[in-house]
Amino acid sequence: MAHRSLKSGFHQLSDRLNQFPQGAPPSEYLFKILSVLMNEKEARVISALPIKPFSIQTAGTALRKSKEDTEKILTELASRALLIDIESPEGDRTFVLPPPMAGFFEFSLMRIKEDLNQKLLSELFYQYLNVEEDFVRDLFVTETKLGRIFVNEHALNTVNNLHILDYERTSEIIKKASTIGIGMCYCRHKMSHLGKACDAPLDICMTFGTTASSLIKYDHAREVTVSECMGLLEKAYDHNLVQIGENEQEGLPFICNCCGCCCEGLLAIKKFGTLNAINTTNFLPEIKMDNCNGCGRCVLACPVGALKVVSQNVINGKVIKKVALNEEVCLGCGVCVRACNCGSIILKHRDKRVITPVNSVHRIVLLSIEKGKLQNLIFDNQAHFSHRAMAAILGAILKMPPIKQIMASEQMKSKYLAALVRNYK
Repeated sequence: MAHRSLKSGFHQLSDRLNQFPQGAPPSEYLFKILSVLMNEKEARVISALPIKPFSIQTAGTALRKSKEDTEKILTELASRALLIDIESPEGDRTFVLPPPMAGFFEFSLMRIKEDLNQKLLSELFYQYLNVEEDFVRDLFVTETKLGRIFVNEHALNTVNNLHILDYERTSEIIKKASTIGIGMCYCRHKMSHLGKACDAPLDICMTFGTTASSLIKYDHAREVTVSECMGLLEKAYDHNLVQIGENEQEGLPFICNCCGCCCEGLLAIKKFGTLNAINTTNFLPEIKMDNCNGCGRCVLACPVGALKVVSQNVINGKVIKKVALNEEVCLGCGVCVRACNCGSIILKHRDKRVITPVNSVHRIVLLSIEKGKLQNLIFDNQAHFSHRAMAAILGAILKMPPIKQIMASEQMKSKYLAALVRNYK
């Protein structure tokens, strides 16, 4: 423990963040980002907080402070979106330490703040996320996806419109949300400070439920009605933005409206040439070659470069241009369908259905198994040596190949573990 106390608060917090399934690789830029968002004392405080949701009393025990002092500290951190503040109808408060992404990285740029040097912060984020590759590769190139794509509902025809589930519809997420908050798009806001942003709307990041309530409470987002949010969804469709939410069926905390030039997830697909970054929809474009004139409108609209114009054949010395699809990187978002003015693209169902985790608990457990960090969720208590020893043993067991293979099986993911999560709730 003495060795730990010699570390700076930012190094301690970095160690703590790396206990999340997503992780946050230590870096000079990460420490600079943390130093802009908080002081070293606050970093030490946050590093002592549990990963799982916690009460004021639990935090007070970890911080060794009175309930009054602890509540004041937690409220201050929540006011800067470094914590999420969840208040029950009875007035009880639960706090959550959000992961770096999607979490307090985005929250830091979800409004214009005079208390932060947002240009400097944007430059640091750009270096850490867009230039250095460790964080983005670790975050997005995984078997268990962090986010999932929603299909552009206007691109659906009558047949596939009947077979899409409610949790796959952005409109249904909006209509069923208890609270809706709208904030500034982190990605385009960041890029605007670097002179790299596109002209897509900024005030269009959607948050829901308890996450929205906390951000609204502290003025990081503004509360809107279902009607206004649906209008913003139409605006996103008009700008060919892709809807990306957390990869779970229930309790979705956010849906971002993303462009291919600024969004970290979409950039990761283009950078690493893999769809491991994000769960696709259950659809793929089908190109009617007889109608396609090779104009390239769909190619320009595609956010991940899954389409390209190719020379198909030659007739009387004339080259015929057609569009070809790379299914390996296609999101199934449907943006290309709306961009085509020839009616030559429709959506069809993928051969194999995409599995979406039931909720955040299901997804985080799966990701923890994959990353070898399940012990951090089960034994989230730094005060007991016996717990740390048990965590180390469990971590070693999970690294054994036979166990990893069993726990990564399709049956475990889609049926057994889902049932366990439901029973746990």
